[in-house]
Amino acid sequence: QVQLVESGGGLVQPGGSLRLSCAASGSISSINAMGWYRQAPGKQRELVATITSGGTTRYADSVKGRFTISRDNAKNTVYLQMNSLKPEDTAVYTCNSGVTYRATWNVYWGQGTQVTVSS
Repeated sequence: QVQLVESGGGLVQPGGSLRLSCAASGSISSINAMGWYRQAPGKQRELVATITSGGTTRYADSVKGRFTISRDNAKNTVYLQMNSLKPEDTAVYTCNSGVTYRATWNVYWGQGTQVTVSS
């Protein structure tokens, strides 16, 4: 009964910026860690960034210094600010979240949003 919906993807030129959002809704008692993954055509899915419920963040080496993950607990939303974008950042970006409802814990995934970096 939990749905994650991503938004904010699109086409941007190299060096540009995008801000992705992922909002969780449904049967939620609390949200634990949240994260962003990405997958380009023909490549394996990779972890981009994670953030714990306490605000501790972790990034892939390829995006350190360029991307920032944050969350708004009141809105059940996680964000990914993407700066200095490169063509190799082109991928489908998907969020995930650990959710507790009453006494049950599960991990949920969004449907993904396309990010294309090209001139």
